Amino acid sequence: MASWTARDIPDLTGTHAVVTGANSGLGVPTALELTRHGASVVMAARDPAKGRAAVREVRERVPGAEVEYGRLDLADLGSVREFADSVTRPLGILVNNAGIAVSARRRTTADGFELLFGVNHLGHFALTGLLLPRLLAHPGARVVTVSSDQHAAGRIDFDDLGMERSYAATRAYARSKLANLMFALELNRRAEAAGADLRSLATHPGFTATNIARVGPLTRPLAALLRLIAQPTEVGALTSLYAATSPDAHGGDFIGPGLRPLQPSPRAYDPEAARRLWQVSADLTGVSFPALTPH
Repeated sequence: MASWTARDIPDLTGTHAVVTGANSGLGVPTALELTRHGASVVMAARDPAKGRAAVREVRERVPGAEVEYGRLDLADLGSVREFADSVTRPLGILVNNAGIAVSARRRTTADGFELLFGVNHLGHFALTGLLLPRLLAHPGARVVTVSSDQHAAGRIDFDDLGMERSYAATRAYARSKLANLMFALELNRRAEAAGADLRSLATHPGFTATNIARVGPLTRPLAALLRLIAQPTEVGALTSLYAATSPDAHGGDFIGPGLRPLQPSPRAYDPEAARRLWQVSADLTGVSFPALTPH
């Protein structure tokens, strides 16, 4: 797998894709390569100016690209619903790429959720559930959720999901990435149990020169140094591209740097905790996955 490159992406003509957080970081090269290989792509982002600039960049680099901007604020479930309503075509690829790395102080989303858990996990949980009918309308659809090796340090305290008792930025991030991975694995389990033609995979892109290095309690010189030693976004995006398009990528895979399969932590594999997280997420967001609900 290590020799796999973006040139190995198969022809995606006729495939509709959505990439979240597509205005910068991993999102731009992910959307660019999908369009380069024939997919029509919605580049979803919160900021219209940045999102439309990213669309222009893709169009300049891929003449004739079928690509458009879609406004999506994962910190606002109303925005998530509006975006999902705008997707009317069968959806072959959903890349849950957007994320917040650090928030030095505890903050909340528009719906009152702790910010990192709300954006990184609950926003994508709701989006995936709302888009599920479109995904199931496309044979062999894939959902790729970007997690991190930091998930191994995460713990989910179901009695304090708001982290109101004790907040730390690093713990909040690790928890959100654990939730991402648990969701991806549970989504695949439920799809398999329901006999749905849907694959769910997770990725850890590795240390990449994204905007993450510019947020949080880092000094500017340190942030600049980290960006210098990090891998380019085009390299980091290969994990998502491989998971989204390669015939060798399977549902339930956790793909890491070098396109190696990674072993999730024991907590990520805990089926009881995953079911509880799924139910809590459905209750908090008001989004269910009826087509994948066990009967």
